[in-house]
Amino acid sequence: MITVIVEVAIKTVLSLLLAGLAAAYACGWLRLRAAGHAPPIWRLALYALGLTAVTAALLSPLDDLAAARFSAHMGQHLLLTMMAAPLLLLGNPLPLVLWGLPSRARRPLAATLRPRARLRAALSALTSLPVAGVLHVTTLWIWHLPFLYDAAVEHEVVHAVEHATFFATAILFWWPIIQPAPRLRPWPHPGFRILYLLVATAQNTALGMLLAVPERAFYPHYVRLAVTLGISAVDDQMLGGGLMWSGAHMYLLPILIILYGLSRDDVRERGGAPA
Repeated sequence: MITVIVEVAIKTVLSLLLAGLAAAYACGWLRLRAAGHAPPIWRLALYALGLTAVTAALLSPLDDLAAARFSAHMGQHLLLTMMAAPLLLLGNPLPLVLWGLPSRARRPLAATLRPRARLRAALSALTSLPVAGVLHVTTLWIWHLPFLYDAAVEHEVVHAVEHATFFATAILFWWPIIQPAPRLRPWPHPGFRILYLLVATAQNTALGMLLAVPERAFYPHYVRLAVTLGISAVDDQMLGGGLMWSGAHMYLLPILIILYGLSRDDVRERGGAPA
């Protein structure tokens, strides 16, 4: 009974938070448009897709299925880290959400992001290229330790902490690649960005292979449930590992975009027109 109450409370708070973020962003977008400074409509669309991805991961039947199927739980994590986080950042959320708030709330919150403010300095340090990557990768691997992974699916509070840390470090990870406002530092060199993404691809592939190749079930929680569901825990884990393995290819998309930008810059420097 207590578990159900905690689950309902967490989902209620999350629902209200997502609704508030959606309303604030939309209000900010409308205010800026009325002032003649409307952001591109594609940012609004991508932000909406990001919120939809969070909703699909945490407030849909997928969340209930994740307690019984390792592959569904892996799908949650991929939605949060590979889709929701970059989509929300592409929506350039901070300035629009701030503009959507009442002025009494907007001013003190905006002050925390001004130059030399402590929060801005901390955010700048955490989103630097190597730091953000190390934080996200370390979080990803630690939570896949069997005792922590089982604790997450068996205890709602731990599960919420797991998802919060996955999502928060994914935001940090994607920040230096997308560079939303406020611009905390200059763009990293394209070569460093590509290397950063290649390392992320390699570690995601490695974890996916570790889960999929050995044909051994690592997580006692899913082994116990597999018997009652009449499924193979090994096959389910292999499917989850395969999802992570294939999901690593998501990092190749920004690499291609970076390479395309470099080719366009090269064409401009040569004085020609892109084909």
